[in-house]
Amino acid sequence: MGPVTDELKIFTGNAHRDLAEAVCQYLDIPVGQAEVFKFANDNTFVRILENVRQRDVFIIQPTCSPVNDNLMELLIMIDACKRASAGRITAVVPYYGYGRTDKKDQPRVPITARLVADLLTAAGADRLLTVDLHAGQIQGFFNIPVDELTALPILTDYFKAKELSDLVVVAVDVGISKRARDVAERLGAPLAIIEKRRLGNDDRTETLNVIGDVQGKVALLFDDEIDTGGTMVDAARALAERGVKEVYSSVTHPVLSRQAAQLIAQSNFREVVVTDTIPLPQEKRNGKFMVLSVAPLLGEAIYRIHKGLSVGEL
Repeated sequence: MGPVTDELKIFTGNAHRDLAEAVCQYLDIPVGQAEVFKFANDNTFVRILENVRQRDVFIIQPTCSPVNDNLMELLIMIDACKRASAGRITAVVPYYGYGRTDKKDQPRVPITARLVADLLTAAGADRLLTVDLHAGQIQGFFNIPVDELTALPILTDYFKAKELSDLVVVAVDVGISKRARDVAERLGAPLAIIEKRRLGNDDRTETLNVIGDVQGKVALLFDDEIDTGGTMVDAARALAERGVKEVYSSVTHPVLSRQAAQLIAQSNFREVVVTDTIPLPQEKRNGKFMVLSVAPLLGEAIYRIHKGLSVGEL
């Protein structure tokens, strides 16, 4: 890769230090020194402990749970770097929190994904680097450059190596079917779609029917994130009822809120393959989870942005 100059600095808050360290290891540079903590009065404080004047600064911070704390850390870190005369500040947000509130789908609700974009820009971010946004239009909420990477190649290569026969890729809902089609194409497998209806705002969904031929096949369920796990587990159950031999799952962001980890542990999944855009604590890892790292992907993208090379080629 060649030596990365002193001009490149990578910092991280408390959201996912392991990922930041893995990215820095890939780039063969140290993680930037910074203090990020809370005072007794719950106010977040940041101090950058090294010179960033005119440097190319990248701040790695997924806005995962606790979402608001991690988002504030990111905003304050951007502000600290801006006031320290950083040359350029890139917010590296592998998981973009509030991404699901991306449109007004009922009266008198916010578009929080747009609000977060405004906050990041107002704080002083010059560009955004992210992975698999919940909705493509979020890119358009920013007036700064957005590089959206995808974990699809990492996930599909893993399943390619398994050489599963009679594979069918199943989109957990109509919304994700376009991405699922790309996965199916990469794996040379047919596509099926689960049609579901959401019940109110309380995260409950009702699975209805499976569109496509799944009988006697090995199913690979595909989505961008697992939140409460209900949708995935219901989908796996619906597929089992329709004669599927085995069910695997492939997801970029393991949000795993509430009892999701237990639900998946008790489900009929053979394996749930996720990435480390969000930290997956040891107590949530059970025999079902396989975690693949996005650190080389992020590291390569950061290197290319820093050197002015094409990120699109990734």
